[in-house]
Amino acid sequence: MTSRPRAARIAALHIYPVKSARGIALESAALTRTGLAHDRRWMIVGDNGRFLTQRELPRLALLEPALSESALQLRAPTMADIAIELSHQGERRAVTIWGHGCAALDEGSTVAQWLGQFLGRECRLVRFDPAHRRMSEREWTEPYEAETQFSDGFALLALSTASLADLNARLAAPLPMNRFRPNLVLEGIDAFDEDRIEDLSDGDIRLKPVKACTRCKITTTNQDTGCFEGDEPLRTLKTYRYDKALKGVCFGQNLIILSGAGERLMRGQSLQLHWKP
Repeated sequence: MTSRPRAARIAALHIYPVKSARGIALESAALTRTGLAHDRRWMIVGDNGRFLTQRELPRLALLEPALSESALQLRAPTMADIAIELSHQGERRAVTIWGHGCAALDEGSTVAQWLGQFLGRECRLVRFDPAHRRMSEREWTEPYEAETQFSDGFALLALSTASLADLNARLAAPLPMNRFRPNLVLEGIDAFDEDRIEDLSDGDIRLKPVKACTRCKITTTNQDTGCFEGDEPLRTLKTYRYDKALKGVCFGQNLIILSGAGERLMRGQSLQLHWKP
């Protein structure tokens, strides 16, 4: 039997400042109690406060955020760039994400009109209220308490290069990693080893996989064009990655942060692995 690797290397780091918009590749990122700094800190909602994503608005893939010391900047095709000052103190409003109520700060009418023009529907941009704590479901994190912001449910998403290579070997046309929108891309482990890891650590940092990531139609959207492209990879994933208990196809692992808030993760960093029994 081949011995399991003792460490995995971070091949890439990504944050997605605006939920479901384009990601930003980083050389390093600060780790906070809710995930990587600025990840899913903003979200687009309808007039009813319900979250909007590429599931209903694939054009969000073309919305390109950038961060400066003082502002969130947004760029989109045919639109003039717009900036939202980080110091802006918007009106508090209630929003919902996957049925969970959250407190948020509205970023104002100017950016709402800008987004409405680009997306073709009325919407608002909101920022996570730092006074609010959104907890991951204890069903999955027990015995730990874990926080997140506007992610689907957990602080981090990890996927290995080997898992993607395994999938691509089964597809007629290979897909890029951006179809799966991970925060951490891991290398140096075998395909689907992320499902078998108990925790990953380096110094004070300790990260724990808690739930396989069930995949939705966003994976069928070309992240460069903002267009749906048939039923792959979901059709192929269903042939060998369907989980009856979770009622979906699984690809990647959701992680929580056990310790290390205030530390930094870096591309190329090695994380020590502890394996499930």
